Amino acid sequence: MENTSLATALRAPSISSLASKYTLATNYHAVSSPSLPNYLALTSGSTWGITDDGYYALPAGGLGAQLTAAGVSWRAYMEGLTSAGCMHSPYPYALKHNPFAYYGGTCPANVVPMSDLAADLNGNPPQLSWITPGMCNDGHDCSVRTADRWLSGVVPQITSSTAWQQNGLLLITWDESSAGDGQVALLVVTPKLRGQITTPLDHFSLLATVTDRLGVARLGQSAQATSLQDQLQAAAANTGG
Repeated sequence: MENTSLATALRAPSISSLASKYTLATNYHAVSSPSLPNYLALTSGSTWGITDDGYYALPAGGLGAQLTAAGVSWRAYMEGLTSAGCMHSPYPYALKHNPFAYYGGTCPANVVPMSDLAADLNGNPPQLSWITPGMCNDGHDCSVRTADRWLSGVVPQITSSTAWQQNGLLLITWDESSAGDGQVALLVVTPKLRGQITTPLDHFSLLATVTDRLGVARLGQSAQATSLQDQLQAAAANTGG
């Protein structure tokens, strides 16, 4: 999701409901500004020194390539992606919100339209699903209420799936804050964990959590970041999962 402070996000009804029902990280921060360097941090453990939203053909690698090499299935679902592809799909798709197109200067076949998500959830979903809403539904160009309504439709699709119900994990976060303080929400939506997490965390922590959970090496600055995996494993163990 995009450009929303923690306090503003929690005033939206669906987001507030998720925070109350599941788990909210109350001390979670972006690592840069604007969008692109945060998306790169989430998928490679580095901002690559980038401070704008332009296109850069970065060295091959990143989370997607790492998972492919390890035989871990993954897909990135992009709202607004058309047959024009990663580089040329029209609004509301935004290239700057698709980090997988930057590594190696090409877009892997794992990047697919958002419309593929429902069928995958009902069939054989990948081990990692990355979801990027379009520029309105992510809250970038439209209101927080619009983004909240979008989440209220998508999240139940995920939480009603067998994959999520069998100790799945949904992580929802925002690229950066609208308040200039860097603090954003991280919702940890899983059947086994409840309450609040007050530990200092950031986008590198989220990447560390994902790679720890999938059993692959941490990337870049996520190697030194605090992961949530221990808490997730403990919660599962305490409930017999």
